[in-house]
Amino acid sequence: MITMPARKPRRSAAATRRTPLLLDRAALKRRLADDTYDVLVIGGGITGAYAVLDAASRGLRAALIEKDDFASGTSSKSSKMVHGGLRYIEQGNVNLVRHSLLERHRFRKNAPHLVHRLPFLFPVLEKEGVFDARLAKGFEGLLWTYDLVGGWRIGKLHQRLTVPEVLAQAPTLRAENLKGGLMYFDARTDDARLVLTIVRTAAALGATILNGAKAEGLLTQRDKVAGARVTADGDTFDIRSRAVVNATGVWTDELDGQADDGHQPRVRPAKGVHIVVPWDKVRINCTVTVPVPGRTRRATCTRWGNSVVLGTTDEDYQGPPDDVHCTREEMNFLLEGANTAFEGKLTADDVVGSIGGLRPLVGGKEGATLDMRRDHHITVGRTGMVTVTGGKLTTSRHMGELVIDKVMTVLGRRGKSRTAHLPLLGGAGYDAEAVAASGGLAAHLGERFGTEARFVGDLIQDDPALAEPIVAGLPYTKAEVVYAARAELARSVDDVLSRRMRARLFARDASADAAEAVGAILGRELNLTEAEAERSVAEYLAAVRHEKSVLLEGAAA
Repeated sequence: MITMPARKPRRSAAATRRTPLLLDRAALKRRLADDTYDVLVIGGGITGAYAVLDAASRGLRAALIEKDDFASGTSSKSSKMVHGGLRYIEQGNVNLVRHSLLERHRFRKNAPHLVHRLPFLFPVLEKEGVFDARLAKGFEGLLWTYDLVGGWRIGKLHQRLTVPEVLAQAPTLRAENLKGGLMYFDARTDDARLVLTIVRTAAALGATILNGAKAEGLLTQRDKVAGARVTADGDTFDIRSRAVVNATGVWTDELDGQADDGHQPRVRPAKGVHIVVPWDKVRINCTVTVPVPGRTRRATCTRWGNSVVLGTTDEDYQGPPDDVHCTREEMNFLLEGANTAFEGKLTADDVVGSIGGLRPLVGGKEGATLDMRRDHHITVGRTGMVTVTGGKLTTSRHMGELVIDKVMTVLGRRGKSRTAHLPLLGGAGYDAEAVAASGGLAAHLGERFGTEARFVGDLIQDDPALAEPIVAGLPYTKAEVVYAARAELARSVDDVLSRRMRARLFARDASADAAEAVGAILGRELNLTEAEAERSVAEYLAAVRHEKSVLLEGAAA
């Protein structure tokens, strides 16, 4: 096998850019068809994103393809937490917690505009709580362990709270059985934007990335995987690569089966769901963990701007992986937990958005998915394809590093990962305090784009009309739709409203009202025909209707 010389990585390109990184689909497709790559990553979720970034940062010729949109699967439907995982300490997996907390720290350093500190509150109740005062003493021991193995890096240790201090954080919490509380600190992120930023950082380092590009089959040479046959925008072409990575999450077994006829399925999908309600219905200033009567699973309620996100269940899933939604039963489960813990009465009419996603667990078919370990698994198949499964968002950078370590072995090369201290686009030089103090549109753009917010600001300066909101009640602007089309490979109304923005999650009906305006902007920016733009709008509206029917009417998902 011929080995091409490695290119010297352009690390400065990922730190600060003087001009926006514009991505052209036609040019990217030509590159994919014409070039020969060192590694092709299949799957554009968080794991595949960090794998292609790690490869590009080492100087490999790297490419990534995603059949739908970046983060359109599990990675836009997570709990959005960047955390060590208290539950893993309870399971005895302290090493995973220690490593996760180190990776949480790296995320906060490399992407300070996207990963923010978040307080977590456990109310201590006399009865019917997550735990009573007696159990709270034992739980505080877990919190001390959490702090000591790495939680301290976030800048605060856990705290004991009095009843007034608990109610200051969560004034609508039912107080009749309240004895106090425990608070510790983790972090959260907009998971879809994080994935997008990682793949764009890889592109800034020379990687070729493309969404809407489905691997129809694998290419082989001398019984080794040597690339993939791909369809994108109606075109079919071959991508030639010396190594291939399967990072397709819950679709892993399907691709592994193409590489090896004798492959035995090993992924066990676990379903998680979240619903969103207005903040004025549940006035909290942090994440509050609450019990659900008659269930062993806890629910979390997290403030996100003017909304509160409630989630998540963790159950076996047997249905199609391409059509996963929160059901009416799951919504009622979460509403029941919130109504037990808080004053007032939440109903289905208060739910403004929902998501359902699948976690690709690896292990046996017996036992509850909640009790399964979240370690990742990386293997090299008999045809040389590197497959990564399991793991979690917080450890995705390290998973990407280990994946490319395996790729280097397949290629017969050496080279160390450089991503531990590599800022993502918009992260270098970002001043969170200054951005927060700026308020208004500047703060909104800064917290989404970091130092690259100036490129969106330039669009508004050139055309002040682009400062107008695009979704009623949300801060997103028309300029962000333009930027999504020019620089973020947005192809459809759904790409914009579901992932470039999170409008579908936080204001589902308002996002549907905005679909036509988004479609018009995309039509102009992407040179779509009138029929193509109308189809994109219609597909989004149909998807929203389907989501609502599953949630509110109990229709089949």
